[in-house]
Amino acid sequence: MSRVTRRDFCTGLAMSAAELGMRDAARAAGKLPNIVYILADDLGWGDLGCYNPESAVPTPHANRLAARGIRFTDMHSPSAVCTPTRYGILTGRYCWRSRLKSGVLAGYSPNLIESGRLTVPAMLKLAGYYTAGVGKWHLGLGNRERTDYDQPLRPGPVDHGFDSYYGIPASLDMDPYLYFENDRVVEKPTSNTAGQNSPRGVFWRPGAIAPHFDIPEVLPTLGGKAVSMIRERSRRPESPFFLYLALTAPHTPWVPKPQYLGRSKAGLYGDFVAQVDDTLGRVLQALDDNKLADNTLVVFTSDNGADWKVEDKARFAHRANANWRGEKADIWDGGHRIPFLARWPGRIKPGTTNELGCLTDLMATLAGIVDYKLPKNAGEDSYDLLPALLGKKGKPIRDAVVHHSSLGMFSIRRGEWKLELGLGSGGFSQPRHIDPAPGGPQGQLYNLAKDPAETDNVWLKYPDVVAQLTALLDQYKQQGYSRPM
Repeated sequence: MSRVTRRDFCTGLAMSAAELGMRDAARAAGKLPNIVYILADDLGWGDLGCYNPESAVPTPHANRLAARGIRFTDMHSPSAVCTPTRYGILTGRYCWRSRLKSGVLAGYSPNLIESGRLTVPAMLKLAGYYTAGVGKWHLGLGNRERTDYDQPLRPGPVDHGFDSYYGIPASLDMDPYLYFENDRVVEKPTSNTAGQNSPRGVFWRPGAIAPHFDIPEVLPTLGGKAVSMIRERSRRPESPFFLYLALTAPHTPWVPKPQYLGRSKAGLYGDFVAQVDDTLGRVLQALDDNKLADNTLVVFTSDNGADWKVEDKARFAHRANANWRGEKADIWDGGHRIPFLARWPGRIKPGTTNELGCLTDLMATLAGIVDYKLPKNAGEDSYDLLPALLGKKGKPIRDAVVHHSSLGMFSIRRGEWKLELGLGSGGFSQPRHIDPAPGGPQGQLYNLAKDPAETDNVWLKYPDVVAQLTALLDQYKQQGYSRPM
C-alpha cells in the first residue's frame, strides 16, 4: 500500500516553511511525545475504582494510571453512542453536523468522514508522527451504499491519516465479523453465524463471519496488535508515534475469557471490564518494557456511558454509571459523562480536575502540543485542554458543551446549567419520549450544582436560562462551529 503523502492532507491547509521548521526543530530536540489514546467501548464512569470507590470491579491498572496522572471528573462524550463519538474524536467536530443525525452506522455502511476533512492522525502526520490505528473503526468503509468486502476498503482509515490500521468494521455485535488491515480484508467472511441473544449481554447479530474469526479472542488480539506496534516503533526512534487503540469492550457481547470469570462481583459485564483493565495494563507494560513511558502521553477514556440497565441494577450492587441518571444512549449524564485519565511523566502532575471537557477536544489539545494552528475548517468544536492537563489555573476553557442522544435529542451544558430539548431519555431508558402537556415544560432544565442526579426539572422556573441556552445552541448550529475562531 502506498503511503499517503503530505500533499493529500494539505489541500487548503498549507503549512508555511516556518511552521514546518518549528516541527523539525521540536522533533530534533525530542520534545514531541508519543501519544497513546485508548478508547474503551461502553465503559461507565462508575466502573473504575478511581471514580467509584464502591465499584464491584477490580481495576488496578486504571487506578494506577489515575494515581500517576490526571483524572477528569466532568469529561463528556459528544454523543451517547459509538459512531458519532468516534467521528467527533477523530475530527474535532460534532457528528450532528455530518450526514449522521441519529443512531450509529452498521457493518456495511459507507465511510462517514468527509473527503478532505482534517483528522487527528492527518494533523499529526504533518508534525512528523507515525500514525497507527488498532481496533473498532465503526465509521464506515468504502463509498458504495453497501460496503463490498471483496474490494479495497477505500475510503477508510488510510484515507483519513492513518499509516496503518488493523481492526474490525463496526461493533463486535454487528456483522460482518472479520478483521481488516489497512484497506484489505484479512480473511473473507465466507461463513455465517446464527447470532446469540442470551444470557443478558451475550449478544451478537446473525450474519457473515470469517471462518477463523473468534469473538472472545477479539479483545486479546487487539491488545496484542497494540503491544506489537509499540515494540516495533521503539526500534524506530527517529519519529514519534500516535496509537489510536479503540477497544471492543465492554460493549456487547460480554465474553470475558475464562481466567476473568468471577473476577468481579458484577457478573459477566464486570468480569469483562476487568479484562479491559488488564488490556490497559498490557499496553502500559509494553511502554515500560520498551523504555517509552517517560516520553508518552497516555489517555484512557470511553466512547459513552455504560449499557447498564434497571435489570442489571436489580441483580448487582454495582453501578456502572455511578449515580448519574440514565445509561448509554440517553441524554442524561449517565449517557455521556465518562472516565478520562491522562498520564505524561514530567508534564502532567498527579491530581484531579473538574474542568469541563469533551472528547472532541483531542484535536485542539494535540494541536497545542505539536504547535499547529488549526484552520477554520477543521476542529470546529475542539478546545485546547492542554492547560487543564498541565494543571494551570485560569478561567474555564470551554464556554459550553453540546450533548446528543442516540435518537438525536440535543442538550447544552453551560456552567451549572444543563438544558435538554425534549422530555424523556432520548435514548434507551424508558420513557424514551414524552409529549409535553399543555402549559407544562417543553423540555428539561437542571441545575447540576444543586441537582447532579437530574431529578428536579426547573424549566418553567427559569425561562430566562432556557432562552439563553436555547439561543446559544442555535448559534452553534447556525454558524457551523462552537470553538473561538
